[in-house]
Amino acid sequence: MAREATAEKLHQTGAGVTASVPRPVAVHGDVPPPQAQWTPIGNGRIAVMVLLGAETMLFTGLIGAYVVLRDSSPMWPPPGMPHLPLAVTWANTAVLVLSCVTMQRANAAVRAGNPARLERFLTLTALLGIMFIAVQGSEWIQLVLHGMTVAGGVYGASFFALIGLHGLHVLGAVLWLLWVLARARGDRFSAANAVTVDMVGIYWYYVGGLWLILFPLVYLL
Repeated sequence: MAREATAEKLHQTGAGVTASVPRPVAVHGDVPPPQAQWTPIGNGRIAVMVLLGAETMLFTGLIGAYVVLRDSSPMWPPPGMPHLPLAVTWANTAVLVLSCVTMQRANAAVRAGNPARLERFLTLTALLGIMFIAVQGSEWIQLVLHGMTVAGGVYGASFFALIGLHGLHVLGAVLWLLWVLARARGDRFSAANAVTVDMVGIYWYYVGGLWLILFPLVYLL
């Protein structure tokens, strides 16, 4: 009898009777599945992360070479070479750390859709970055005048390889930031495209964090 009943149901389905399959009913307030909340990472952010990976490998190699050269030297700095200025570099470190704080405020402003605050904090960040480069440039000029040059030995060469290369990265970050600031002044930013400010912010935090490694390594140890 059970087989006949089953056959009868199949016959009715084939004859045009549609079998309904129960489906879950969405309840108001239900949390969507995790895959519905997932947002792909933009190509710009991926490019920045790849760039930072390459930069990390570069500086890791340079730091390793600096440590080996310093450990193999009987005196550091060598006789006749000037000591690095500490007071002005401490102050300059504070400037760069402060610029990371203002960069964070700029990120918060663009997410809040506040163009006035965005422009203000981007300007402060760029000015602090320019100040950092200017102070470092004056420091390098004084060191060169005291005989510390790239061709003058391992001490000068290792210093300018690490600190000079970092300075170039800060300069590149400042130029990128000025471009972003020019767009912000044209009211071309909003909370919807905050990723552009976020990308330059990631790079800015990177050069700031890198300096917190280089400063104690080269100036304090």
